[in-house]
Amino acid sequence: QVQVVESGGGLVQAGGSLRLSCTASGLTFADYTMAWFRQAPGKERKEVSRISDSGRAKTYDDSVKGRFTISRDNVKNILYLQMDNLRPEDSAMYYCAAARSVYSSDMLYWGQGTQVTVSS
Repeated sequence: QVQVVESGGGLVQAGGSLRLSCTASGLTFADYTMAWFRQAPGKERKEVSRISDSGRAKTYDDSVKGRFTISRDNVKNILYLQMDNLRPEDSAMYYCAAARSVYSSDMLYWGQGTQVTVSS
């Protein structure tokens, strides 16, 4: 059974930093593209960043470019999202998801999310 679990969310002041982590079990982590999504109240869930199975290819939404960094450790089966210079508009529930291809729009597995709140 596949389990995806996010952690690292919390309350931070604007300009601060957080690092989110996502562990995935029950699958061969290194075979999957991983991504971070976020959803704020009343808004649609939106992809924030994606990383290929090898870690060589990364994409970012324009709203987080230069502030967020995605990375992965295929030995420890952990996905990270380093979030710097946080803004109030970054407040959302953040979800980790896995896909079989870096080009896929269909995420196969999802975590339950971790809340990020940025105060002004």
